[in-house]
Amino acid sequence: MGALVLAVGLGALGWAMFHKPRAPKAVETAAASALPVVLPLEPKDWRGQIDYRALDARVQAMMTDKTMEGLAIAVVENGRLSFVRGYGLTSPTDGEKVDADTIFRWASLSKTVAGTLSARLARDGVFSLHDPLGKFHTSLRLPADAQNTLTVEQLLSQRTGLPRNAYDGWLEGGRDPGMIRQSLGTVAPQCPPATCHTYQNVAYDTIREIVETTTRRSYAEEVRQRLFLPLGMTSATLGVEGLRDAEHWARPSRHGHALPLLDAYYRVPAAAGVNSNIVDLARWMQAQMGQAPAVLPAPVLADIQQPRVKTGRPYGNSPLGRSLGQPGYGLGMRSFLYKEHRLIGHSGAVDGYRATMMFDPAAKTGVVMLWNSESSLPFKLQAEVFDLAYHQPFTDWLQMKGDKSPELAP
Repeated sequence: MGALVLAVGLGALGWAMFHKPRAPKAVETAAASALPVVLPLEPKDWRGQIDYRALDARVQAMMTDKTMEGLAIAVVENGRLSFVRGYGLTSPTDGEKVDADTIFRWASLSKTVAGTLSARLARDGVFSLHDPLGKFHTSLRLPADAQNTLTVEQLLSQRTGLPRNAYDGWLEGGRDPGMIRQSLGTVAPQCPPATCHTYQNVAYDTIREIVETTTRRSYAEEVRQRLFLPLGMTSATLGVEGLRDAEHWARPSRHGHALPLLDAYYRVPAAAGVNSNIVDLARWMQAQMGQAPAVLPAPVLADIQQPRVKTGRPYGNSPLGRSLGQPGYGLGMRSFLYKEHRLIGHSGAVDGYRATMMFDPAAKTGVVMLWNSESSLPFKLQAEVFDLAYHQPFTDWLQMKGDKSPELAP
């Protein structure tokens, strides 16, 4: 790929990139003053206090594992995009090299978009986070008609009381999400509504109905107009067509074998509908760090990232899971402590794809990764990135042995 030019300025994110895939192009930005810099794709352009050559070596070692296929990674350090790299192939059969333009699925990392859009709409007075769902006449039904009292905030922080991933199997089997939501009223609850965290996909997508009812615009268009376009996320789309129609996109795989592209979770777009390249995911993380105050002001970020309910360990009883203390869930956003540092983020998993974002909002440093396999190794690599950032002694978090560790939850 040729040299790609970014515009770095004082407005929006401090940088924005608008380029056609694989084509060097001067860019425009809303920032009043902009300084051109090169996208940090090569060692000469990596910048910051993190040892990116060491990180690159670790990623290359990880990519030799049989569970990996292709991966894109970006690191933001002190608010600045400092490292971008693609590894492996877009497909086990006739794949091209993964690079900064390759489009992947975000899977459940899409929930951060739904939570963010909702917080922004609430701050704009479109609805209140404390409104009961019953006000919007959605398709969701909960045991004992709890949908009439459960609030938007409780929905987005995964406090429906339903059993974990309720009726995901029905969604995967092809049933209509609205019909499934109507059937949830007959499910035996795991806890009284609003009292515990129980992770959902079909129920979570109820927020899409609320957005569309109150704005009178499609969920996809609201996301595009209020978030993606203002943030310069020009590769970001919602829906299976946005992936399939991309010029360069990663195909799903498992243990070196191609998988069919399934659209079940695209039918709950607020839960799992977003696609983009790695640079736009990094841009999304920068916005969550406070680098785009015109789009996401500090009060909105506080609403999104404030932990509202305690959760179990998002990475289970793995070494990584045990290292993350005080796990909580905000508006589609997780939080935890790692070595006394507060980290924010989310991950995602659907057939043949994984995604993750984790950042330190105080240091404005974080990592995003997208990959087209079902390996859990990149989740573990996050800890190595933060150890480099915090100048900690090296710990072999990857411990590659065929990646036989338990699957890590989104």
